[in-house]
Amino acid sequence: MNKIESFKIDHTKLKRGIYVSRRDQIGAENVTTFDLRVKEPNNEAALDSAAAHTLEHIGATFLRNHSEYGDKIIYFGPMGCLTGFYLLLNGKYDSKDVVSLIRELFKFAADFEGDVPGASAVECGNYTLMDLSLAKTEAAKYYAEVLDGIGLDNLNYPE
Repeated sequence: MNKIESFKIDHTKLKRGIYVSRRDQIGAENVTTFDLRVKEPNNEAALDSAAAHTLEHIGATFLRNHSEYGDKIIYFGPMGCLTGFYLLLNGKYDSKDVVSLIRELFKFAADFEGDVPGASAVECGNYTLMDLSLAKTEAAKYYAEVLDGIGLDNLNYPE
């Protein structure tokens, strides 16, 4: 089997940031997959699964209701390794194009109050796997330490 593209990235050099993971063309449409790397792989603890699940619910709801990008959102969810999230957008984008959107998203999550969207037995298959407090902490940390002063090293995969 051929190695998939994401396994070709040297994760020992990968910093937290916003990266274009891949671009695909499906018919006449372009899809951009972003790697929202919240944790430095293999150097810091992965996201807690309950925090990641909570951020997925808050993030997906925020993004699909966004006034500018809502109709372009295809998917938002955690990576299997729990070091970040994938965001798929309809269109051809670079990392710098979505910095403001990702800042809005993680600021919203860090400041979120109230019931987590979709956190009921009727709406979610594992609704008890939620930790709003930890999700807010992780969102605030990513915002303050990465997104607030993001630079080129955090927008382009390492060579």
